[in-house]
Amino acid sequence: MESGSWPMEQFAAETERFRRELLAHCYRMVGSAHDAEDLVQETYLRAWRGYEGFEGRASVRSWLYRIATNVCLTAVRSKQSRVLPSGLAGPCEELDRPPNLVAHEEVSWLEPLPDTWLPDGDPAAVVIARESLRLALIAGLQHLPGRQRAILLLREVLAFSAAETAEILGTTVPAVKSGLQRARARLDELAPRPGELLEPTDPRARALLDGYITAFEKSDAALLQHILRVDATLEATPFRDWTAGVTHCLRMLERYVLGSAGDWRMLPAIANGQPAAVTYRCDAAGEYRAYGVTVLEATASGVTRVVAFHHSALITTTFGFPEILP
Repeated sequence: MESGSWPMEQFAAETERFRRELLAHCYRMVGSAHDAEDLVQETYLRAWRGYEGFEGRASVRSWLYRIATNVCLTAVRSKQSRVLPSGLAGPCEELDRPPNLVAHEEVSWLEPLPDTWLPDGDPAAVVIARESLRLALIAGLQHLPGRQRAILLLREVLAFSAAETAEILGTTVPAVKSGLQRARARLDELAPRPGELLEPTDPRARALLDGYITAFEKSDAALLQHILRVDATLEATPFRDWTAGVTHCLRMLERYVLGSAGDWRMLPAIANGQPAAVTYRCDAAGEYRAYGVTVLEATASGVTRVVAFHHSALITTTFGFPEILP
């Protein structure tokens, strides 16, 4: 019997409830919301084709994760790992020139993920999902070899057992344990755990985001100084250079970014489990056009990291905001 003779309704009933969590998994693996969507589509296509042969020897969920993980491993073998500017070199000390642009073909940039793509459900589970999607963690994961990345995610984020992980990856339990140990050690080098980050729904985080938005819309560097921590960092794609320390960050923003009051408009959002702003810039015709997305690391003592993604298509295709503000 061909798989096409199986009722699609039965397949959908058993698999569709896992789509959002699979999307988050693929995003953790590849660092791109757009690529993750394509990989989930490929996962469901392969699952549908193999549905007739699925005999329930594993749960539907672990069967789908096996397909998705191997689809992702194939993808990461054939593409550049996605990075942030801070993953390319140390902070820039030359602040008397504009930051250096990186040619499109040289680097594949990490992309943010809107929280609207997260699985619905228990609030505690949503918090855990947010923590596993923090931008610093996603950036660190992209530097791990693909199989180590998959092992760490399957074991520590998705809570599969060592035996289940070995089954998903077609390897042995000792190999899983060894891979997990190496992945943990490498990730600790790449992405040191930040101080306690505030949940994006925390009033303190929202106050910091509101202050950041107001500072940009008013071109007020003094207000930004009250929001950023002394050790704050600032980076933006597609620029290679990034800055560290509030003095350097403010100098860079004042010289090359803030402009005049009214140049910017921003709308609050949540991305990667962190407060974010969808940014619009005023053009020559006086219209506010989509510009990019900025993600903040907010702590009780202020914003410790700002990552701006200067990619206007993110606003419309990923975050679902209009291209031009009404």
